[in-house]
Amino acid sequence: MIIGIDTSLGTAVAAIARDGEILAEEQSSNPLGHAEVIGGLLRRATTAAPAPTHVAIGMGPGPFTGLRVGIATARVYALGRGVPLVAVPSHDGVALGVLLADALTGTETGRFAVVTDARRREFAYSVYDGLDDDGLPVRVTEAALSPRDDLDARLEERGARRYDATSVSAAMIALAAARALDADRTLAGPEPLYLRSPDVVAAHAPKRVS
Repeated sequence: MIIGIDTSLGTAVAAIARDGEILAEEQSSNPLGHAEVIGGLLRRATTAAPAPTHVAIGMGPGPFTGLRVGIATARVYALGRGVPLVAVPSHDGVALGVLLADALTGTETGRFAVVTDARRREFAYSVYDGLDDDGLPVRVTEAALSPRDDLDARLEERGARRYDATSVSAAMIALAAARALDADRTLAGPEPLYLRSPDVVAAHAPKRVS
């Protein structure tokens, strides 16, 4: 069983069996308040998976504070359980959900871009084109930031239709992790993909007065 956690948009926690069966899925769409809700969501989701083998965590792109809460929670939970942590790009989870949904309906997905609101009149986007032989989304471009007014032109240049995501499924994060484990692949490194540096920085030391 795999626990999935993502806080790149709202806060989402899920538990799935290794074959992809969703055992539990909990979510808060509030883009703020991650720290206040994640404990309760995790507690409810893990009731269905009391003995997880892995913890999958969405690594962004996302805002500094939200990602930090989710990643810290996932690391502490994995450490406490003595199980490995699996890093997954959050946009990969969205793309996997889109591709699986289209496959169920026989819809031709084509090349598309997962787009998430990065605030400050910017969007984050990643371009995908189908599933590979391991059942994972083929990432054509890594996540990037674009001014809102430039995004459509950039996607047109890449031949990608736009898919605006308002949430990330923790179940799809966990499923991407399961497929990566089965294929002995690494989807993301250990560092979060922050959209930008935090606004709050450490204060400079006071000037000495002679």
